[in-house]
Amino acid sequence: MIGVLAAVFAVAVLYSSVGHGGASGYLAVLSLMGIVGAAASSSALALNILVAGISWIAFWRAGHFSWKLLAPLAIASIPAAAVGGWLTISEPLFKALLAFALACAAVRMFLPDLKADALRPPRVVVLAPAGAAIGMLSGIVGVGGGIFLSPLMMTCRWADAKRTAAVSAGFIVVNSVAGLGGRFARGSLELLPYAWPLAAAFAGGLLGSWLGSRKLGTRWLRALLGVVLLIAAAKLLV
Repeated sequence: MIGVLAAVFAVAVLYSSVGHGGASGYLAVLSLMGIVGAAASSSALALNILVAGISWIAFWRAGHFSWKLLAPLAIASIPAAAVGGWLTISEPLFKALLAFALACAAVRMFLPDLKADALRPPRVVVLAPAGAAIGMLSGIVGVGGGIFLSPLMMTCRWADAKRTAAVSAGFIVVNSVAGLGGRFARGSLELLPYAWPLAAAFAGGLLGSWLGSRKLGTRWLRALLGVVLLIAAAKLLV
């Protein structure tokens, strides 16, 4: 149990430092405990909301959040994620292609950062379709969507690393809440009967979000995001 809690804490620190919740990491840790199925996925979403919520608040308080970026993305993403959850596709092929895309995005994160004057804030007509597409992918894969949104925002020069983390955290929270709501509506919401993983994720989220929003520079955030994307790609393949 100590090893599991340490792993949850480490996942929360790493993911929250770049504005992510870490759902895929929690699923891996819970599987080591022999917890799978509805209890694992619902609990991972709950931890996702907690950690991404802490990160969202931390980056927001540090002055990096933008409602103009989040609102169109979230509004379009939520219904699309619901549709994605109902789709049936060739899972092995989809995961292989997605892992390749995430690995390419990870490599991009290790390249030199963009200067502030090179940023190109997008319009609503661009953000809404992007949110819908990410929501669809998130619904199919069963994640909060941060692993898709963060590299897209930075590759398209919509925001710098810290603003990207802030918007991604908010995006993950609303999508994960919608996912739990859907599980509750169909009667498949099952949560772990003990709170130790929740406490470990809370502590890790506090530390990681503080480091990401206040202490780490842009280069470090980009490198950490690259590591997170590589982990996500490896998990899809394994």
